Amino acid sequence: MQITDIKIDDFDYPLPDELIARHPLTQRDACRLLVRENDGTLQHRLFSDLPSLLPSDSIMVCNNTRVINARLRFHKPGAAGALIEIFCLEPESPRDYERSFAATGSCSWLCFVGNSKRWKEGALTLDLKIDGKDVRLSAVRTERRDNASVVQFSWDDSSVTFSKIIDAAGEIPIPPYLNRATEQSDTTDYQTVFNRIEGSVAAPTAGLHFTPRVLDEIDALGIPRRELTLHVGAGTFQPVKSDTIGDHTMHSEFICVDRALIEELAATGRKVIAVGTTSVRTLESLYHLGCMVIHGEKPCEVPQWYPYTDHGQDIPTPDALRALAGYLSENGLDRLVASTRIIIAPGYRYRVVRGMVTNFHQPKSTLLLLVSAFTGGDWRRMYSEALRERYRFLSYGDAQLLL
Repeated sequence: MQITDIKIDDFDYPLPDELIARHPLTQRDACRLLVRENDGTLQHRLFSDLPSLLPSDSIMVCNNTRVINARLRFHKPGAAGALIEIFCLEPESPRDYERSFAATGSCSWLCFVGNSKRWKEGALTLDLKIDGKDVRLSAVRTERRDNASVVQFSWDDSSVTFSKIIDAAGEIPIPPYLNRATEQSDTTDYQTVFNRIEGSVAAPTAGLHFTPRVLDEIDALGIPRRELTLHVGAGTFQPVKSDTIGDHTMHSEFICVDRALIEELAATGRKVIAVGTTSVRTLESLYHLGCMVIHGEKPCEVPQWYPYTDHGQDIPTPDALRALAGYLSENGLDRLVASTRIIIAPGYRYRVVRGMVTNFHQPKSTLLLLVSAFTGGDWRRMYSEALRERYRFLSYGDAQLLL
């Protein structure tokens, strides 16, 4: 069967509402951990046990993205002004995340607009207090694209960055399946302890279980910890609405990886353990970007179906990674900045990742396809066990270690 013929209904399962965790545990590393060994053996452990469960010859890679206050609420002028919600998706101008967050005075973003029919023209405004100063933020819709819009933001204090603007004006956009409003506790609960680089509209939730204590224990065991960046887009919550995955369009996500890490991965004999599906997608994309270099293509974006073409099928992983690092070196670049639309589904051949920490994912999701591809289709047995044992599911739920 072709990859594109896989039926998404084959990745459905009954998820009781009471098993969806609406809030995290008070102690992050006290959550449960379902461990699947390489031979398929399942263990029930606690997340605090993770350091002792990692192979001694492993290297752990985390996603250091930080969730931004992407949801902004405006009211149209007037006593009964309609509520307009603007959800920032990705920077438009400047297109670079770092430059956009550092912008002063103005910038534009691609956004979802809630209650869009009530905002046909004109500027929306918000009065903010930032560092003790009064700042007025304006939003103007300049262009419509499919179900999104380009919104030009401007503000009247050129000493204030857009990063400070959204910190003051916005709120953390928790997943829609939690079916509740954002609470003050989400400001910290929905960030990993290793978050550093602003840009995500959703957390890399496998990282939410880590605590300084767990990280210290991993360090004490001599297991290297490294970081990369994938900014999680709203598309991560996009359900597969087509009957087969061949008709599903994967969203594009921004990735950034230091050249030094790519060189290390090319040379290391250690088993790469990815924290979260975002890290998995980034690490696997590095291989395919390296194949692009070998085939004379620019390593800009991994197309959705690229891994299933003849390109790179016989290229050893170290060779592909060395080619990618070499490309960066030749062009005077210390880091890779690219994007990926990679879809990982049963039939995919993992090239870099040898283990992953991940949560329990939604039925009929591309993340469930990714797990199935890694476990040889064993996901249903694992999930049945987790349901039977009343594990907590989704973003604030329990975790799995897959080896």
